[in-house]
Amino acid sequence: MGPTRGYTIESLDTGLRLMRLFLTHDSLTVSEAADLLSIGRSTAHRVLSTLEGRGFAIREASGRGYSAGPELVRLGRPAGFGAPVREQVGAVLEDALLRTGETVLSAALIGDQVIVTDGRESCHPVRVMLERDRTRPAHATAGGKLLLSRMTTEQVCAVFPRERLDAVTPHTLTSRPELLAELARTRERGYALSRGESVQGMNAVAVPLTGSTWRDRLALAACSPAGRGDDEALERRAGELLRSAALSGTT
Repeated sequence: MGPTRGYTIESLDTGLRLMRLFLTHDSLTVSEAADLLSIGRSTAHRVLSTLEGRGFAIREASGRGYSAGPELVRLGRPAGFGAPVREQVGAVLEDALLRTGETVLSAALIGDQVIVTDGRESCHPVRVMLERDRTRPAHATAGGKLLLSRMTTEQVCAVFPRERLDAVTPHTLTSRPELLAELARTRERGYALSRGESVQGMNAVAVPLTGSTWRDRLALAACSPAGRGDDEALERRAGELLRSAALSGTT
């Protein structure tokens, strides 16, 4: 739900919307910011300069763009990056790797994206490569769907205001009603699945790991080549991941 029109401070609203872009974009040029927000380049430049002055944006060394500044990073850093949580989650990941034999990872939700906060890579010759700090569309990943399933329908619709969703692969859910139905199934069974939806040939399963609020929730996922990830294997791994997640004591 957007701001009440009669009480909107337009410049503040523009600044807040621009800060949100840094959650899913590593860097932004003035032109990119203007296009994404449907505002003039001069307005985008003034807002970025203001954010830079307050530490919420920093100008890149090349001078061609801006990235998130220290103040925004402090406010927007997702769950899973603090030292105490990393230590706790690390023990869970080690256990999950032993139980499943597949690449395992923890993931946090940032808007409509998920970011891999940590993980352990499988020893199989053919395996899923671990990509720490990589973001992917939440609706296409097991970890993302698990975290979205812990939100209300209204919250999910706020994250995805349009009916159409981006197709990452031919198997990705591409409509909001499809996603809401999948999230309902996820809540019912207690784990989320992704069958070639974010990367073709890769299947994954995810369970809740930590957190009681949207800011500190994490998902625990196991990813494997599709040949080792049929429905029976994914269901079995869900149980193994739940046993590993129980080590955190906060699921």
